[in-house]
Amino acid sequence: MSSSKYRVRRATLDDIGQLTAIWESMHYPTEELARRVTEFQVAEGADGKLLGAVGLQIAERQGLVHSEAFSDFALAEHLRPLLWDRVHAVATNHGLLRVWTREQAPFWNHCGLLKADPEALQKLPVLWRGPSSGWLTLKLKDDVETVISLDKEFALFMQSEKQRTERVFQHARTLKTIVTLIAVVVLIAVAAWAVRLFLHNPQLLHR
Repeated sequence: MSSSKYRVRRATLDDIGQLTAIWESMHYPTEELARRVTEFQVAEGADGKLLGAVGLQIAERQGLVHSEAFSDFALAEHLRPLLWDRVHAVATNHGLLRVWTREQAPFWNHCGLLKADPEALQKLPVLWRGPSSGWLTLKLKDDVETVISLDKEFALFMQSEKQRTERVFQHARTLKTIVTLIAVVVLIAVAAWAVRLFLHNPQLLHR
């Protein structure tokens, strides 16, 4: 992803030197972040100088946007949308269900991350749990396993309903058969009675 002035790409080991300088200016734990350098997306100028970076840590099919940093915060307004587009694309490519952040810049609200409610916080991966305040989150897609589970439950429900309906129809067919048999028996009984009556009273045929 690029613009006329900036290029956004995944960080490499070669970027550690420039990233360390930026992280130190933000008072971030540089040694820890350096070990996780490939989590970062970086924005560079036409001269190849790194101007900004943001991390995306992945856990339990969810992503944590973290450690946003810029060499000059005057550029943040221009770089944040490019970095976010890149992070969003990476999250989508990895099939992530949700992204989280504790970054506080208004931009993150504007791009769709909202304050996490108690229900959403239940989905926060164990790795990131701690202080529950300040979390913003964005749901990217439904959990396929949950959807499949719901589909299975619905299929079982439909199968149960089908079986119940079949039992109702079976009972109806049985009742219809019984009624038909009764009607036949009654008809035979009436016919037998009529034959017997005429056999004992043949004169009835001549009236």
